[in-house]
Amino acid sequence: MPSPPAEAVAAQATAVGAAQPPRPAIFSPVVDLLCVGGLSILLIGPMLLSGREDLAFLNIGVLIWIQALINYSHFMASYRIIYRDREMIRRHRWAAIWMPMILLGYALLALWQAQQQRPLLVGVMVAVGSGYLAWHYTGQVWGMIASYTYLAGGRIDKSERLLIRSSLRILLVWHLVWFVNIWFRQTSLPEPFWLVPLYQAVTAATLLAAVLGGLGILKIRLRSGSFPPARALVAWFAIFVWYAAMWRWGLPALFLVQLAHAIQYLEFPARVELNRATRTAATRATGHMALYGAGLLAASFLVVLAVPGPAMSVVAGFLGLEPNKVAPVLILTFINIHHYFTDGVAWKLGNPEVRKDLFSHVNPATVPVPAGPASQTGGKRKRRPVER
Repeated sequence: MPSPPAEAVAAQATAVGAAQPPRPAIFSPVVDLLCVGGLSILLIGPMLLSGREDLAFLNIGVLIWIQALINYSHFMASYRIIYRDREMIRRHRWAAIWMPMILLGYALLALWQAQQQRPLLVGVMVAVGSGYLAWHYTGQVWGMIASYTYLAGGRIDKSERLLIRSSLRILLVWHLVWFVNIWFRQTSLPEPFWLVPLYQAVTAATLLAAVLGGLGILKIRLRSGSFPPARALVAWFAIFVWYAAMWRWGLPALFLVQLAHAIQYLEFPARVELNRATRTAATRATGHMALYGAGLLAASFLVVLAVPGPAMSVVAGFLGLEPNKVAPVLILTFINIHHYFTDGVAWKLGNPEVRKDLFSHVNPATVPVPAGPASQTGGKRKRRPVER
């Protein structure tokens, strides 16, 4: 039998390739995998396995600048979504107007109190911000797991969701207790007798968290015949690596973890911006995105200048703050807490406009619309696909 002409083979390969659309992704499966936690695992994992007791080998100055620019960029990207036009501000008045006004009033009161050598309100604000941070980390990871599972055409049923989210709730509790432990280490207050046993107990409970999450993933495999996509699995595993770093190295590791968290988030608002730019002027989308990225970095640089210190290193001893160091901490905490509220309204997938902005680049014939990652507050079909 004669061999088919080369042209025929090439044409057949082209036809097969055309019949198999690329796997749905926010940008690409590889970029998604690196952003969702793959890069942080590759960097932090070997350092944990090396047995290093501290992060002194890192250039902390450079790390702080990189972390600050990317971290504030992820804040500014969230603000870009909420404050992009008058209609968005009107629709989300609580997050866009009333919450920042409340936070500003509280911050001014806390600043005045600190001038009287009583930084109690500063401590409360930082504690609230740290509590939200724990909720934010674990909530964003759940959003990643759910979003990438649905993006790949899968689903997570009620029992599977309960197991996976329970594992993340245990990590949330660990984060809160870790913060309290750090708090007392940095102050002259006597440490409560129950703190060390509690910290040891919740640290041991992270093993239970791994088991519960693993069972949830296994149930998905048994029900559907396949595991969740690698991007969802990496998101779940990455947060264990992050918290292992915080457990091993304490507060300095938070720079690495916050950097990983910000990278995990940034892909989503960038995709929204690109999709919107493509719909309005496809030929100028590349230039638009270059301006978008430059704008985020420029705004972040200005915020870094307004929050010297760096403020994160000051936060560790916030009960002993000098009056001239209070303002940077309050600015930082203000941005963090406000970000949680803007994020909560920016990613409600029950809103058709949000789905359109985030998934309009995906072929609707091959990928179902996500049925509600419910990233932060429960199993209902609302909320965002990601978060801090």
